[in-house]
Amino acid sequence: MKQQAYGYAALAMFCLGMAPVAQAELKPISDEKMGEVTGQAFMQVENIPGPDHQFTRMTLGIDVETRVNIDDVKVGQTDTGVDFSATDVALGHISRDAAREQYDGNTYAVDDVVPFEAVQPYIELAEVNNELAGFRMGFQQARGSISSNTTSFSGNIGLQIEDANGAVSSATLFDAQNQATSYRATQVGIDDGSGTCTPGTNCAPLSQLRSLTVGTDNGDGTTGFTDDFFIGFQRENVDWQSPDGANVINAGKGVYLNLPTSMTVQMSTLTGAGLPRERTHYVDRGNGIF
Repeated sequence: MKQQAYGYAALAMFCLGMAPVAQAELKPISDEKMGEVTGQAFMQVENIPGPDHQFTRMTLGIDVETRVNIDDVKVGQTDTGVDFSATDVALGHISRDAAREQYDGNTYAVDDVVPFEAVQPYIELAEVNNELAGFRMGFQQARGSISSNTTSFSGNIGLQIEDANGAVSSATLFDAQNQATSYRATQVGIDDGSGTCTPGTNCAPLSQLRSLTVGTDNGDGTTGFTDDFFIGFQRENVDWQSPDGANVINAGKGVYLNLPTSMTVQMSTLTGAGLPRERTHYVDRGNGIF
């Protein structure tokens, strides 16, 4: 795995900085001196009540701009399959066109990094009767490209799909038997009203989604930050609340990836050439890049 994650580096520096504790006398600070100090806690801990679970969220007060490449990801694997499986996963990408406006409204010179932006990463625990029911990792705000070759997906992809008649629908995930599901899906498309789809007509393999832009649609061609990007691990169904409290997302047992995107794509694109992959390596192999 190759990664350039400044947030992890900051955490490591913090831990290292705490290690060499000096033997020194502690002296009280006057109210006047305390009044001159401003700052933000490195970690914030919140206790959040819920109807079925109690939540504890630990948030780091750091911002991250990163580009990460991961060769192979498998989580939630059992004898019967895997909840999430993908190869050649990348957060962020590299500009290959200096004239192209990126998701943030900026242009980048060829070979410049277009980072994945993440604000205040957190870990959250869900408990019931003093037992752990699940935990998740996410960001208070996130925005940027995610590229992959995904073969199995459990969760939600917040994608809008436009059909041949111009009607726009929220994307539905389907299994290998063409049945709508949020668990170990292999296809994505539009539900025909019966909870099924026809491959090549209104659904296509997940591998056709080579690159997606995580975030919210600003309505002007740019992408805003989302607070709903997370991966959760549950022993039972858990209703995770958005950090701002606006949404509740029900995550089923196992691994659940919530992937909100700002994109609207044509169904004909998904069943045809598919969404192109962003450039994620400095050696640009064009369509064959991984």
